[in-house]
Amino acid sequence: MNWQDQPEAFLRSLFERAVASAQPMLGLRSLLPEAPPAGKTIVLGAGKAAGAMAHAFELAVQQRWPAGSHVEGIVVTRYGHQPPRPAELPPQPRIEILEAAHPVPDANSEAAARRILALAAQAGPDDLVVYLLSGGGSALLALPADGIDMALKQHITGQLLQSGAPIEVINCVRKHLSGIKGGRLAQASATARRLTIAISDVPGDDLSVIASGPTVPDASNCAEALAWIDHYGIGIPESLRERLQSATLETPKPGEPLFQHDRHLLMATPAQALRAAAELAEEHGLPAFILSDRLEGESSAMGRWHAQVAHAVQAGNSSLQAPCVLLSGGETTVTITRTDVRAQGGRAMEFCMGLARGLQGAAGIWGLAADTDGIDGISDAAGAQVTPSTLERARAAGLDLPTHMHAHDGHGFFDALGDLVRTGPTHTNVNDFRAILIV
Repeated sequence: MNWQDQPEAFLRSLFERAVASAQPMLGLRSLLPEAPPAGKTIVLGAGKAAGAMAHAFELAVQQRWPAGSHVEGIVVTRYGHQPPRPAELPPQPRIEILEAAHPVPDANSEAAARRILALAAQAGPDDLVVYLLSGGGSALLALPADGIDMALKQHITGQLLQSGAPIEVINCVRKHLSGIKGGRLAQASATARRLTIAISDVPGDDLSVIASGPTVPDASNCAEALAWIDHYGIGIPESLRERLQSATLETPKPGEPLFQHDRHLLMATPAQALRAAAELAEEHGLPAFILSDRLEGESSAMGRWHAQVAHAVQAGNSSLQAPCVLLSGGETTVTITRTDVRAQGGRAMEFCMGLARGLQGAAGIWGLAADTDGIDGISDAAGAQVTPSTLERARAAGLDLPTHMHAHDGHGFFDALGDLVRTGPTHTNVNDFRAILIV
C-alpha cells in the first residue's frame, strides 16, 4: 500500500494492522499454564472480545493439554459480537458464550452475571478458575448489589456515560453498586487457584479498571463513589445514599489475603497495537511517531489538538518532520449536555469532526479515528476518515459541520460523505485508534 498514492487506504491498513495484532488467537496460547490443574478448569469471562478469547482458550487447551482435560465455563459478550466457531474445534463448545447489552446493561447482563457467579462458587482447592476479561465487561457483567434494582443501575450508568466522566470515575461508581465487580467475582471462588487473562482497553492498562476489575482488589471506596455521583448531579434514592455513606457496599481492598496468590496477565494492550501500526508504516518507508497510548479528554477538543500538532509538523515548527504519521490511542469522552440530543456516532467520529474543523481543509493531511472493537458509540461503523477535501465536499452536499458537532452527529456527517470506516465487530478491543498522515 503506497501512502503517497493512496493515503486513505494506507491509514485504513494501519488501523487493520493494529486490530489484527490484538486478536486473541495470536496471544492466548502462550499464556496458558503448562499443565491442567488436578481438578477442573473453569473459564469465566466478559467483554467485547470474550467470545474470541473463549475460542482461543479452547484451541490452546486442545493443542497443549492432555486429551480429556476437564474444561467448562461461561463468558458473555455484546450482542452480535460472537465470532464464528473455528473449524479446528469440535462442534460442541466447552465454554458457553452468552450475549447481553452494551454500554447500558440489560436483563441478560444480570442473568449472565448470576450464572457466572454461581459457577465460580463451585470451584474448589484442586480447581483453576481462568477469567477472560476485555473492554465492555462492565456493562455485560452487571449484577446489582442486594437492594439495588437493574432499573436504578441502568439510570445511573446512562447518566454517567452522557456526563463526559472518565472511565475510572464511571467504574468507581459501578463497583460500589455491584454484586460482582471490584473483586467480588474473585471472592466467589475464594478457595481455588485463579488466573486473569485480560485485553486492555484502558489508559495505563489498569486491571482494576478493565471490566471494572471483577477479579482484582479495589482501591476506591464508597465515599468516592458517592462524591462522584454528587459531582455529576445524578439523583439517587436516599436509601442508596445512606448505604454508600455507611460503607455497607464496600469492595475487597488491596492487601487482603484473598488475592495474594492470584496471577494477572495482559495479552494485548493499546500500546502494542500502536506499535504494530508504527511498524507497518516504517516498513513502507514512513516515519511513525506514537504521541501517546493513553490520551483522555473531550473528543472534539482532542481532534482540534491533533490538528494543531499536524499543522506544526507540516510547517516545520516541530521536532517531528513531515512526511510522517502520528499515532495515538486512549479513551476520550463525549459530554452530552442537551436533553433533546440523541447522539449518532461515538468518540472516534466526534474526534474526526474536531479534526476536520481544526485542519480546515489543509492540503497534505489525512486522518482516521476508529474504535478497535469495530463499533463507535451509537453507530454501525468503527469510525471515520478526514481528508483535505472533507469540508469542501460537505459544503457541496449541504452539510454544516458546526450543526453536526452541536448535535453530536458524527455518523450522519461522515455517512453522507462516504467517509465512515466500517469493519463490523472485530472480536477484540484495545480502545481508540487514531492516525494522522502528514506529507
